[in-house]
Amino acid sequence: MSGGVGPTGCDISLPKEQEEIVTKEQHDQSLKDNNLNKPTTKPQNKSTFLSFRQLNCLVVVVVLSASGMVSPQDFAFVVFSIFYIYFISKTAFPSLHPSNEQPIFSRQNKILKLYVLLGAIVGLYAPIAYILHGVFEGDKKGIAAATPHVFLLASQVFMEGVAFSDGFSSPIRAFVPVLYNARRVFTIVDWLRDEIYKVGEEHSGSYRRIYAGRALAVANMAFWCFNLFGFLVPVYLPRVFKAYYSSQKVN
Repeated sequence: MSGGVGPTGCDISLPKEQEEIVTKEQHDQSLKDNNLNKPTTKPQNKSTFLSFRQLNCLVVVVVLSASGMVSPQDFAFVVFSIFYIYFISKTAFPSLHPSNEQPIFSRQNKILKLYVLLGAIVGLYAPIAYILHGVFEGDKKGIAAATPHVFLLASQVFMEGVAFSDGFSSPIRAFVPVLYNARRVFTIVDWLRDEIYKVGEEHSGSYRRIYAGRALAVANMAFWCFNLFGFLVPVYLPRVFKAYYSSQKVN
């Protein structure tokens, strides 16, 4: 910065025309230097292939849909969520430049990794094992009660992969688990009610399976209610919106 001082060095001022020529040459040279210092690498494309876990969840969704155990309401909910997510991504929360969006949590967070693993075990792996065991036990009612939750959770994991791979903004990526978690709470309530009232009924499986089904339904109710009301809404969403709008101002 010149600080408003016209003359340069030793109190000798340049003629007006010569000063303009020198200033133009210095400006052109600075532009060349900036172009040379710019990285020559191409911008990275955020679009990537889905992970192995998300593809497995897609297989679960297809198998359960083809088996006829998924209700039309749950299937319609998944289809509606796809269109609605693309709609609000264009109208309300457009994607920012990749360099402007910072991760909400560190990927090296061990507590978060354990939390996600616990959710996968309680919400997906154990209910799938429960459904497969019900096929051998002949527990048709238990299978029908647990299927909606498994179908919606597998759909959620797949849609989370789509949101990340297609480069959606962080509010859209946060909206997916909140939307599906809220819907699954109602399916878990129905699952728990069916497990409680199926004692002594035909095709209800062994007593050991009945108690295991109740414990699994209660565990899912406790975990996913905490996930929605104790983590996603009060902790995750505020951080997502704060980071998104801060990046939007910078942009």
